[in-house]
Amino acid sequence: MRTQQQLGRRNTCTPTNTSLVCSSVIMSLNKEETLSEHNLKTFPNNLEENQHQQAGGFKAKVFVIAKSGKILMPCKPAKARHLLRDNKVEVVSCKPFTIQLKFDCEEQTQPVTLGIDSGYKLVGFSATSKKEELMSGELRLRTNVSKKLEERRMYRRNKRNKLWYREPRFLNRVSSKKGGWLVPSVQHKVDTHIRLVKKIRSLLPITRTVIEVAKFDTQKLQNVDIQGVEYQEGQMSGYDNLRAFVLHRDNYTCQICKKRDGILQTHHIIQRKDGGSNRPDNLVTVHEKCHKDFHSGKIKHAFTKPKSFKQTPLMNNIRKCVVDKLVCDYTYGYITKRKRLELGLDKTHFNDAFVISDGVNQVRSKVFDVIVSRRNNRCLQLNRKGFAPSIRKQRYNVQPNDVVKFDDKNYLSKGSHNKGSRVIIEFNGKSKSVSIKKLEVKSYGKGIVLSTRQFPTHLKEGVSLAQT
Repeated sequence: MRTQQQLGRRNTCTPTNTSLVCSSVIMSLNKEETLSEHNLKTFPNNLEENQHQQAGGFKAKVFVIAKSGKILMPCKPAKARHLLRDNKVEVVSCKPFTIQLKFDCEEQTQPVTLGIDSGYKLVGFSATSKKEELMSGELRLRTNVSKKLEERRMYRRNKRNKLWYREPRFLNRVSSKKGGWLVPSVQHKVDTHIRLVKKIRSLLPITRTVIEVAKFDTQKLQNVDIQGVEYQEGQMSGYDNLRAFVLHRDNYTCQICKKRDGILQTHHIIQRKDGGSNRPDNLVTVHEKCHKDFHSGKIKHAFTKPKSFKQTPLMNNIRKCVVDKLVCDYTYGYITKRKRLELGLDKTHFNDAFVISDGVNQVRSKVFDVIVSRRNNRCLQLNRKGFAPSIRKQRYNVQPNDVVKFDDKNYLSKGSHNKGSRVIIEFNGKSKSVSIKKLEVKSYGKGIVLSTRQFPTHLKEGVSLAQT
């Protein structure tokens, strides 16, 4: 017992969530003639704890490009440091850290499978070889595209109202010019899926790509028993308009006071300004007085919010737009779920992508948090009197998510202000404004930006985001 306690003091891998006692795995300690062992390090004797530590994401990789431009297998950070010290490679990118060889090599690679778990808000990805997982993470898609388009429409409308004469234009809409048109918000998400796959292919020698797709029937989701001609008729078949259908569905009864007398109106459960639609599920019957009192705050009522089907257009177009353009394989969600439950993994997008990429018992890698950074940020600014907002016309040199160097350390910028003369960085957990003359731009954060989770406040010179 005393020996076990002594080993426990020297243990550097003691788990905090298990009650099992740790024991040494050094084989030479079992020999009688051995009195001591150098580099002693004990490990938990629980197989579940070993698997848990492997899946925690302690493996970092440095991506490698051959002298000829061919994508090679990644290497460990220690090997990359030795190559940099010997001046045998040059740094190509810091996000993520990528090096290119200055000497010729055999350019041998291994089969690598890329798995993509497509989604409406998050996209999981995982690249695995036969022995280990080389890269994994989650990409957070933008959800403010529709709002930005509304702002742009407002700016253009105000600009056109100031013109004396504007020639009429007809048939200038994109939907009338070509087929297969998608709404801008969905088109942006589809394009981001494609850009993500191309970005990973530029870092790893991907030999096979598998994307999870799905096919949703929106009318089937609302009515499970729908069939045949009912698909063409719809819910409002036989009614003059949408208002007549909603009033008849609610039995001409106010859904707030539950009375039938008085003037009836239709109320949006989710308001149009908040993204609500004119679907019948989003409309209820209310009295005119109850309607006014509800919006003025005199009365309160909790309506049942309708189900949102914004994800269905994207998921239905993933296979048609993404898979066909990238020429890759696809799988379905129920297959991913069955394999993930067999492996006992948690429900996350990067775990689903690991399963999609034929992951079984490979050593897991660090998890990247990937964001989509806007290339040009439109911003409102006020004049000196504090009124008359105007659009910033000049594009500043430093944009959000750019890596800048300040006092021999690298920082992520939050944006520029004071007409571009100063840049906001995160310094010691707080926002700090620094003159642009004291900064040096190391890399631009345009498009897809990769960073590991728990991003540090600063980066040392020459250290990649994948190594922090």
